[in-house]
Amino acid sequence: MPHGRHADPDATLATDPRSDPRMVAAFAAFGLDGRLPSSGLSADSPLEDRLAYATMSEQGIGAFFAALAADIAPPAGVTTSTTAITGVDGNEIMLFISRPTEASGPLPAILHLHGGGMAIASAADLPYVRLREQLAATGLVVVGVEFRNSGGALGPHPFPAGLNDCATAARWVHERRAELGVSHIVVNGESGGGNLTLTLAHKAKRDGWVGEIAGFYAQCPFISNRWQETCDDLPSLEENDEYFVSREQLAILGSLYDPDGRYVDDATCWAYVATDDELSGLPPHVISVNELDPLRDEGLQYYRRLVRAGVPAMGRVVAGTCHGGDLLLAHAMPDVFAASIRDVSGFAHSLA
Repeated sequence: MPHGRHADPDATLATDPRSDPRMVAAFAAFGLDGRLPSSGLSADSPLEDRLAYATMSEQGIGAFFAALAADIAPPAGVTTSTTAITGVDGNEIMLFISRPTEASGPLPAILHLHGGGMAIASAADLPYVRLREQLAATGLVVVGVEFRNSGGALGPHPFPAGLNDCATAARWVHERRAELGVSHIVVNGESGGGNLTLTLAHKAKRDGWVGEIAGFYAQCPFISNRWQETCDDLPSLEENDEYFVSREQLAILGSLYDPDGRYVDDATCWAYVATDDELSGLPPHVISVNELDPLRDEGLQYYRRLVRAGVPAMGRVVAGTCHGGDLLLAHAMPDVFAASIRDVSGFAHSLA
């Protein structure tokens, strides 16, 4: 049975019967329950125009995110500190470390990589602050990484800059486990941070230190780099196009990460292109996707390939939600948000 824009080419989040009505109401308050207007740009547009688009998107989405998070109170009993470390290019990487104030004994750590297509947003954005605090409240040490973006205020730094910063942070946490009170590390991120989560696994394996990470949990991962193509094998790209995010937007932001296409076949740039040999032998994974997300099927395909490669892996579909909807709408859908927090935390606590 067809769904979304396969069933009705004019479908929107507001009209799709699968949509959680609480999500629709929250988005409607900002005029985001309908179609996204076209920018008139593509991945082939002049680089300066694409960078300007990323900056504009960062400002608009940042204001939206801040409004959504404004009513979310920080959990009690969590303390956050910051520290700066040095990246491989001599750059400063700010880390935001949240932990239970009264914690005793080593705790699992989450290395959290924020979304934004590797091009925009910041670990200091309020929704990510609140997300990390909520995770920490479940008995975790949570480290948010302010990696270099390929656009926006923290750019332009294309691949491999952001990934290198995430790798530096992962190794820093591993080397200081005793000091930080950490038992083991799980990498977790959503959207572009989901791609960084999965590509970090490939970088760590390639460089010989994947054993330092206990597991990888990617949410709504942005991994295929095929958003301008006609993809019969990824039906969600058309089915859910322009449901909060659009293929046009995804392609423009993705093009900033690898501007000349030099790394289209490199699994440390785009996780989706990993070979079976590159997948084999990886630590446990969870791939969580949103039912009404254009990116849903690339995440599910990756999960299935992990399983076939012998990797301990779980797949999860959050029904009724758009791209990242389970993480963005903590105030409107607290039960859905809490379920995703529990799942990330439960995965981290289950690993040794």
